[in-house]
Amino acid sequence: MLIAIGGGLAALAGIGAILWAVQGRLIYFPDTAAPPHPAMLGLGTTEPVELRTADGLSLLAWRLPPARPDAPVILYLHGNGGSLLHRAPRVARFGALGWGALVVQWRGYGGNPGTPSEDGLFADATAGLAALRAEGVSPARTVVWGESLGTGIAVRLAAERPREVGALILESPYTSLLALAHLHYPVLPAGLLLRDRYDSLARIPAVTAPILILQGARDTLVPPEMGRRLAAAARTPVRIWEAPGAGHNDLGPAGAVEQAAAFLARGLEGR
Repeated sequence: MLIAIGGGLAALAGIGAILWAVQGRLIYFPDTAAPPHPAMLGLGTTEPVELRTADGLSLLAWRLPPARPDAPVILYLHGNGGSLLHRAPRVARFGALGWGALVVQWRGYGGNPGTPSEDGLFADATAGLAALRAEGVSPARTVVWGESLGTGIAVRLAAERPREVGALILESPYTSLLALAHLHYPVLPAGLLLRDRYDSLARIPAVTAPILILQGARDTLVPPEMGRRLAAAARTPVRIWEAPGAGHNDLGPAGAVEQAAAFLARGLEGR
């Protein structure tokens, strides 16, 4: 029996070592092909721009100029899959509303150099925020919008740079990556293995901007209860919109951008 237990522990240790080494491949799913020029996708005035990160990377991003000087400008932080190419429909919706946008493409995605990690993605988002400041976009007009995995970076950015964010939008947000790991892989010692935690629940009390949470009632990847827990932990006004028939990735067709437009019409007033 002792031999069997020892063998089982050794097997678990081996599995743990493998998961430690390859966990990035279980979190980040980049499309590494460079996206086409936005004009080829019918995105009007959207142009490719270069972001320089604090650790020396040069990243491709997309910049959509606002139609009006007082329009919101979205700092868009995408999820863990795809590339800029897969955000083209969302950029088109922003353009139709007259909004500006800077869509940050993460390191390791869409031909960008580097390897994704929590701190790396935070450096990418910080470079995007700095680019908006250099361009003259005021904090009052700056809306940080996180999508799925990007919500963890969006919360961190709004928490650590509260004076630079006018509003925070979280689309399909989670409380932490560790909580998701415990939910989906309950037999694994995720607390010992996981390097990137994305602990939004711990950070959201430091956010001072108004918050909109967009989530699907049928989301099987991130339970809607996680969004409700984030709202309960926040110390600033929070609005939750839950689409009854939507899951994790189809909030756009369900009306998420329209909900954001109504929120921003109220939420940016006076900021």
